[in-house]
Amino acid sequence: MYTNESTKYASAADIGQKSRVLVVEDEELIREMLVLALEEEGYEVETAIDGRLAIEQLQSFDSSNNETTAFDLVILDLMLPQINGLDICRLVRHQGNPVPILMLSAKGSETDRVLGLEVGADDYLTKPFSMRELVARCRALLRRQRLSTATQAPVLNYKEITLYPQECRVLVRSEEVNLSPKEFRLLELFMSYTRRVWSREQLLDQVWGPDFVGDSKTVDVHIRWLREKLEQDPSRPEYIVTVRGFGYRFG
Repeated sequence: MYTNESTKYASAADIGQKSRVLVVEDEELIREMLVLALEEEGYEVETAIDGRLAIEQLQSFDSSNNETTAFDLVILDLMLPQINGLDICRLVRHQGNPVPILMLSAKGSETDRVLGLEVGADDYLTKPFSMRELVARCRALLRRQRLSTATQAPVLNYKEITLYPQECRVLVRSEEVNLSPKEFRLLELFMSYTRRVWSREQLLDQVWGPDFVGDSKTVDVHIRWLREKLEQDPSRPEYIVTVRGFGYRFG
């Protein structure tokens, strides 16, 4: 059901600092297989067996340095005891935590995948899956996160929108708005290249990465969310404009 192919990718240790991964999975066998595969790749892994414990770990406090304990990636099962994966994802994003989230689920319909992405997941993997694919997706998410945080970018301004790349903050008409990581990256890309027209495929490549496996409709979903948060009248957008037959343009 869950295969662990012999072909190995470069481990986390081979590409830099060891990354910390939180695995939230209530099925013991799957959880143990995930831990084994990730530790073999060089990741530091912690686990939670239900939603309540997951939230506690995500919000845990490290008294030694007065900082919230950080994870570099969360692998989150959809169906969990106590609190389900969708509600955990919503809470994490509502609190402004940008940690990449890979959601796991036996539900593989397009509606279920879109819902998972809509609540803030960065990627979605349907059970059964191969461990090789899971590790590849983890590496892709961590790579994009490192590139995003390493990039030194100036504050971006356009009309009534101000974006602070290093703080992951956005002000719209002087009020702060909460964006998911994908929404933030989309807006940052748009504001970095105002007036440029982007196709759906180009946006998927730039924001989701070349390893993304999914439907281009994901872009339309995130554009709709952005409009609801940025535009005074989302039905007549001023900022994110549809260029019929080509894609989207900012400004």
